[in-house]
Amino acid sequence: MVASVGVTRAVVECRGVVKRFGPRVAVDGLDLDVPAGLCFGLLGPNGAGKTTALRMIYGVAPATEGAIRVFGLDVATETRAVRARIGVTLQENALVEPLSPVENLRIFARYHLLARAEREARIAEVLDFLDLRAFADVPVAKLSGGFKRRLAIGLSLVSRPELLILDEPTTGLDPAVRIALWERVRELRDAGTSVLLTTHYMDEAERLCDRVAVLAAGRVVAEGEPARLIREALAVEALEVEVAPQAEALLLGGLDGVPRVRSGRQVALFVPDAAALLQALRGRGGEAARLRAVVRPANLEDLFLHLTGTRLESGEASAAPAAAGGRA
Repeated sequence: MVASVGVTRAVVECRGVVKRFGPRVAVDGLDLDVPAGLCFGLLGPNGAGKTTALRMIYGVAPATEGAIRVFGLDVATETRAVRARIGVTLQENALVEPLSPVENLRIFARYHLLARAEREARIAEVLDFLDLRAFADVPVAKLSGGFKRRLAIGLSLVSRPELLILDEPTTGLDPAVRIALWERVRELRDAGTSVLLTTHYMDEAERLCDRVAVLAAGRVVAEGEPARLIREALAVEALEVEVAPQAEALLLGGLDGVPRVRSGRQVALFVPDAAALLQALRGRGGEAARLRAVVRPANLEDLFLHLTGTRLESGEASAAPAAAGGRA
């Protein structure tokens, strides 16, 4: 079965979900539908409630209020039935490091009560799928961080889950390993596995996710296909200029109604034709003629910053949206 963005059946349904830890509200009235057969991203700054929402969805943390259904099953009362059909990769690897990848996979497969022949077949399948065959018998403690992360994902795949939940699956990995894992996630999605992930990498979400939901203070503030959200909330292009806050009104005056986001000395202006706007600004002469600027497509990171006021990558606040690939 090949995934289609047109699929409407929900594999996860959250209605009025609240999670409190004492006086603190981590998730506040969450309403969410995750369509089957897609890659769906939960995005948000630290403390937005992403991981707490995931923990409630796979039945580790009970909701304080509201209802969660996975595959149409009530997670609160049919937890075992739900867990039998999902795979979960946590933020931190849960591996037995003195043992080999094969031994780790074998232990996890036994949790799912797989018969020996089926267990060994699935272990072989996972080793090949994640390119772990050459390290199958090496103690996990001797593997690189990237291969440990592949194995952690492999543990969640050994049961062939219908829903794969990935909590920040590539944080801290080098770009080559991240890209390799992206390809594996795409292959799983295209084969019909529903994928629900959280990530602090906006480029990762934009490349992988068919739909995203942006959380802030435990609530969904935007949800939909990334390109549509960017287009409707901002525009298709961004003009990124370097201008001090005290000079912004003078140099960028007369642009009321144009969405903009400031980060440090950088201001991004979102318009249908960024090159034309740059030409018009430089045509004003004076300091405006010497503006340092980049024209680029608007992206999911711009939307995230626009909605939450925070730009996050690898779990930390960082600088202005990247200008790579733009043109002056």
